[in-house]
Amino acid sequence: MDSINQNQTECNHENLNAAIAVEKLKEIVDKAKSCFFTTSVDSGFRTRPMNVQEVDDEGNLWFLSADDSHKNLELKDNPFVQLYFQGSPHSDFLSLEGKATISRDKQRIKDLWQFMIGTWFTEGVDDPRITVIKVTPIEGYYWDNKHGNTIAGIKMLFGAMIQKTMDDSIEGELQFTHGSVKPD
Repeated sequence: MDSINQNQTECNHENLNAAIAVEKLKEIVDKAKSCFFTTSVDSGFRTRPMNVQEVDDEGNLWFLSADDSHKNLELKDNPFVQLYFQGSPHSDFLSLEGKATISRDKQRIKDLWQFMIGTWFTEGVDDPRITVIKVTPIEGYYWDNKHGNTIAGIKMLFGAMIQKTMDDSIEGELQFTHGSVKPD
């Protein structure tokens, strides 16, 4: 165990499973709205910002993307992705591994459509280039605080004054019930 955890007097680690993991995922994504979406390619990794359109009740993340984008082409070769979220400057961090699938489901496109997406799909909701990317989470890791940023800040300030580790942090693994298998 590293020194910061040895100095911590409060429990600061909690793994979350199944429905509770999905709840934490939704909470962080709702605050962050967008993520860094990373694909794996022969030469390394490619990362780009992406806006999450929806997180469903199973924890699947839904995106809209162009069929001719580098991302879509990379996903055809390797569907495993890493997503990184930051919901605020001091809390609501998430690293998520998942498996992406691409479809042209017209109803899902209509369900996920928002006016500003017309910036990238100039023919509107029926633009022939639109695809839906569904990322099914496999596992993740989160870093957050237990009682909100105000309480966390007060505890940190007080801890600094008395020279005692008193942060309000909590972190742990997120395990999902999906049957996806991680890549080797």
